[in-house]
Amino acid sequence: MLRFFAKYKFFAIVLFILSAIIISIIYSILKPKRVLRVYEPDMVSLELVDSTVQHVRKYHKIADFSLLNQNGEKITQANYKDKIYVADFFFTTCQTICPIMTDHMKLIQSRLKNDPDVKLLSHTVIPETDGVPQLKEYAIRKGVDDTRWNLVTGDKKHIYDLARKSYLVAKTNGDGGPYDMIHTENFVLVDKKKRIRGFYDGTDLDEIERLLEDIKVLKEEGVK
Repeated sequence: MLRFFAKYKFFAIVLFILSAIIISIIYSILKPKRVLRVYEPDMVSLELVDSTVQHVRKYHKIADFSLLNQNGEKITQANYKDKIYVADFFFTTCQTICPIMTDHMKLIQSRLKNDPDVKLLSHTVIPETDGVPQLKEYAIRKGVDDTRWNLVTGDKKHIYDLARKSYLVAKTNGDGGPYDMIHTENFVLVDKKKRIRGFYDGTDLDEIERLLEDIKVLKEEGVK
């Protein structure tokens, strides 16, 4: 009996390896591929969504915009064409959540520095004081890469319309005076079709790791 097993030992090992490979291939084929959901306004808390879009269930996209970045350059959807991007809302003099959010945006910038498909976009919620010079000083101080990350300012109503009607992240429409700045800590993941694919707590490092993983999923999804 021992002689029999010794004689066929090599074939048994080969058969075992082939079986393991076949099982692995079958598992890979049958394992469902993770796909990120597409967020619509009716899936988000009503306090964060303008009443005009609260009940939209299909085809929601980020609206066209025209803003100025830290270098005084006009930034539009064209700057993000065929790009995945992460958007947020902040202001430069914030002493609470914004510094943490900016640090985490910088972490994303660093982790994806060799990925040309992903960009960042931060909107000030007090454009009255956060003009181009203020944004430039802030960008230099925080280590913003101008080629990857735009800090933008512009018309206040336009910015708040974007926050509530497109990105779905602001608790006010911005009509309560110059310092009406009730925004959330959310980072928003936007795909190449201008659709929202995820919300993340920009103050939570674990959430930033989840965002980075979701960016990988989104790239594998092959959204054009």
